[in-house]
Amino acid sequence: MTTRVALEAAQAALAAEHAAVYGYGVVGGRVGLARRSEATAAYTAHRARRDALARTVRDMGGRPTVAAAAYALPFEVPDGAAAVRLAAELEDRVAGVYSDLVRASEGPLRREAAGALREAAVRAVRWRGSGVAFPGLAERA
Repeated sequence: MTTRVALEAAQAALAAEHAAVYGYGVVGGRVGLARRSEATAAYTAHRARRDALARTVRDMGGRPTVAAAAYALPFEVPDGAAAVRLAAELEDRVAGVYSDLVRASEGPLRREAAGALREAAVRAVRWRGSGVAFPGLAERA
């Protein structure tokens, strides 16, 4: 794998983590009290992944993608049920970019990306209540 391809995939994963952090801000504000700690844990996990990816991009010689001021949500989130759907969607999107990073990288970065893919897939199942056969692979979903 070329460093350029891996760097582009890492930048895409970083951008997805920025969006997930934003999205979980919305989820946390709308999800019911029973699932608020789950939303907080996911928010914290995505912030940690985001920060680690920013360091990785710098270590690869890149300039980390910065967060946007706001992100368009895939649908309106007026209540707790919609917040749960949004959380599952966020995890699906993150899993997709980590799948790309797994394909584009090797060594420690590939292991980290595989771990992040697994974590996103597990969170998506928890939010949705069901899983998909090949998380992160749109062509297999």
